[in-house]
Amino acid sequence: MPAIGYVTREGRSFKGQLRTLSIRAEIEIAPNPRKTSDTHPDFRVTSNGIEVGAGWLRRSEASGNDYVSLTLAAPEFGPRRLYANLGRAAGKDDEDSFAIIWNPAD
Repeated sequence: MPAIGYVTREGRSFKGQLRTLSIRAEIEIAPNPRKTSDTHPDFRVTSNGIEVGAGWLRRSEASGNDYVSLTLAAPEFGPRRLYANLGRAAGKDDEDSFAIIWNPAD
């Protein structure tokens, strides 16, 4: 799966850039302070103070490792949502470097 951005863990948040062929945007994936239910997202995704998505903590059935599943939506993406996961950035030794790995719905 292709990476559509990279972020670095800073405390409990992740900061970096969403990058596609037509989009270059600074993003922050921060814990959701208003989570009051299991159905509410664990993270809010913002770009320049504008909310563009949400993230949920998930556990991989295959490896048992935790990861963040993201849903992104903005007019620049068209009428469909983008689905992605935060995963280890390939080729990076830094344990705080993550790739935003596109997960096509189709």
